[in-house]
Amino acid sequence: MTTTTLHPGRDGAGVVRRTVLPGGLRVVTETMPTVRSVAVGMWVGIGSRDEAPEHTGATHFLEHLLFKGTPTRDALEISAAIEGIGGEINAFTAKEYTCYYARVLDEDLPLAIDVLADVVTSSLVTAEDVESERGVILEEIAMHDDDPSDAVHEAFSAQLYGDVPLGRPILGSVESINTLSRDRIAEYYQSYYLPPHTVVSVCGNVSHERVVELVATAYERAGALGGTAQPVAPRLSGEGAAPRSGVRLVDRPTEQANLVLGTTALSRTDDRRFALGVLNAALGGGMSSRLFQEIREKRGLAYSAYSYTTQYADTGQFGVYVGCLPGKIDDVLKICREEISRVVAESITEEEIARGKGQMRGGLVLGLEDTGSRMSRIGKSELVYDTLMSVDEVLARIEAVTPEEVDAIAREILSQPMTLAVIGPYGDKDFSSFIA
Repeated sequence: MTTTTLHPGRDGAGVVRRTVLPGGLRVVTETMPTVRSVAVGMWVGIGSRDEAPEHTGATHFLEHLLFKGTPTRDALEISAAIEGIGGEINAFTAKEYTCYYARVLDEDLPLAIDVLADVVTSSLVTAEDVESERGVILEEIAMHDDDPSDAVHEAFSAQLYGDVPLGRPILGSVESINTLSRDRIAEYYQSYYLPPHTVVSVCGNVSHERVVELVATAYERAGALGGTAQPVAPRLSGEGAAPRSGVRLVDRPTEQANLVLGTTALSRTDDRRFALGVLNAALGGGMSSRLFQEIREKRGLAYSAYSYTTQYADTGQFGVYVGCLPGKIDDVLKICREEISRVVAESITEEEIARGKGQMRGGLVLGLEDTGSRMSRIGKSELVYDTLMSVDEVLARIEAVTPEEVDAIAREILSQPMTLAVIGPYGDKDFSSFIA
């Protein structure tokens, strides 16, 4: 067992420490002695993009199933244990990881760790639970498909990356969920929910030594600790990392059209991600951004208009989302293309760069005001980054971004072939001119 201090903190607060337990299980903590809550997260380094075809949808399916019961607790006892002390327990699945988390009073930390460890290590995954939860997931897929503002992002990823795991929905499809067997899901669970793939992150009024003791005890009780750490299975990556231009139109009789226009961007470890963040903030990151001002404030063409970036291990996305009346989509797309072209040709102003930096700095600091967000930061960082940058280091990297770096990344990313996804009542309308 090895323990290191990742960041010393200030005045006893913000100290981040890391311990690697036998078998490769990692425990990271951050102390916040002035609060009375504790956030606990168990991060498993497996996401929907790691699924082979026969396992499509299994990652998210497992997120549901792990709350259905263990040898010591049934579904009601799992939720009641945490809710009965005024806490919350939940989980989420992403493309490259899954997180099970709880937030409780500091005095209830032992129970939160015990319940989460029980869920993550000892789920029964019974055939009966698989069948009952299959219906729940199909309802979730239907709910998601009924919201075009969500579905358009899935359509964009599918067009951008193609029929590879990264381009498929996290939830899976109706067909894949209907064909997933209990044995396939259990196989996936047993293959990936292992200590070397897992990070336990805890933030709040805690002692690192106490957290390590509680985690080790819970995992030992489940027989899930010890042995030799095995390397994490290779990710099904690389496929679809090159941009694929084209239009994906989903004809649907909606009251509002939804569109995403964009292309591939940077991976999460690319040093230029800070310059891309400044560019994104200036172009579509807030009410003062170019796209919001041109589309909504000056012309009243839409209620919601923004740009965004998403990073993965080996690639990423840059996209512009707009929701507008169907009859206004040509005007909206024309403005999007004009503003993107203008940024490439003329760059953004020093004032916009300063505003973008301020937006990034404020968003980072204000977003870390609670134990839950800080737990997520250290857990995700341990899982997917080589090192944990301190908040001050990140702020310094943002401040160091130069206009030349922003110009260079704008030319590289925004000059690529564009991909467009549209959901709305358009029949077979041809949108290809907007990506030419």
